[in-house]
Amino acid sequence: MRKVCVVVSSHTDYVGVKTIMQAIKEHEDLELQFIVGGSALLERFGASVNYMIDDGFAPDAQIYMEVEGDNLMTMAKTVGLAIIETAVTLERLQPDIVLIVGDRYETISAAIAASYMNIPLAQTMCGEISGTIDEHIRHAITKLAHIHFPATRLSEQRILRMGEDPEHVYMVGCPTVDRIINGAQDDNLDIFDRFKGVGGRLDLSEPFLLAMQHPVTTEYQDARRQIEETLSALQTLKMPTIMIWPNIDAGHAAMAKGIRTFRENNEVDNWLHMFKNLPPDVFLNLLDKCACLIGNSNCGIREAPALGTPVVNIGTRQKGRERASNVIDVDYNRHKIIDAILTQYAHGKYTPNFLYGDGRAGKRIADILATCELNINKRMTY
Repeated sequence: MRKVCVVVSSHTDYVGVKTIMQAIKEHEDLELQFIVGGSALLERFGASVNYMIDDGFAPDAQIYMEVEGDNLMTMAKTVGLAIIETAVTLERLQPDIVLIVGDRYETISAAIAASYMNIPLAQTMCGEISGTIDEHIRHAITKLAHIHFPATRLSEQRILRMGEDPEHVYMVGCPTVDRIINGAQDDNLDIFDRFKGVGGRLDLSEPFLLAMQHPVTTEYQDARRQIEETLSALQTLKMPTIMIWPNIDAGHAAMAKGIRTFRENNEVDNWLHMFKNLPPDVFLNLLDKCACLIGNSNCGIREAPALGTPVVNIGTRQKGRERASNVIDVDYNRHKIIDAILTQYAHGKYTPNFLYGDGRAGKRIADILATCELNINKRMTY
């Protein structure tokens, strides 16, 4: 029986591997190991490890790795600390395969540790183009990885052009779409009593907006201005709005300060409610029910098309990613954001588009991990 060690460092990572973990757990030829680290352990980002435990995934190890400071240097230091701690954990667990998600700076720590310890490495959501440092990290991990699980044909082609062995590149779709097609939404909209958050109690039976905007690492010094443009647009519209807290990337402290200052200086409780994060299936239900998603999260590119949810994508964070017709791209400009939101609100739901998968990625990945050849020796192919 092969031991597959899944490494998760954030709430977003977990969303991307939840169906894979379930498929591994249920597979007769696989044993699931689970490492949690990064912001997933931190209370100020919602301690989403608790949602994972509630879902039945008790971690085999928890790694505290985040260095305080909110800048590029502390991100680099976090990578170094995470390599050390992940290596120690992998030595104890002795997995046959390490599985990681995409492109985060904590993720490359696991990739480096596994590579130097001669453990076959599998990567999901690879071969994609986007903005920020994630673009560089994603492709660097691909060159370290031995097994590749791209979500689209175009991503698969990019990986092959990078010289990866076609026998180890499997176009499986995106696991985040599995939950949509298989009906994983939590339909209970009584989120204010269940998950608290900050702000007024909104009537979610009426049209509402969902906002999720993260700092852009290559523009982190401009993070506060960027979120202030979005908040100003939302303040002008004053539609009921659920906002999810920014992630831990460099610039998050400035962005968080901008949000707090905005709340202190404006009467917002009648239209704005904020959560650090929400369980994946609860968030998925909000994404399905909302009139429009605003911000720069990749869920607007991946999951939202499969639900037909209108999206206003702000800035450069998702630049270059394949997208469906449900997305309008705008710059960090309050007037353009307002116009785009009104356009999307008037349009309403789009025809669902399944560019990123057909709902079977998790099971496909588990089956491949159970049967594929494991070889730590890599050569470029042309």
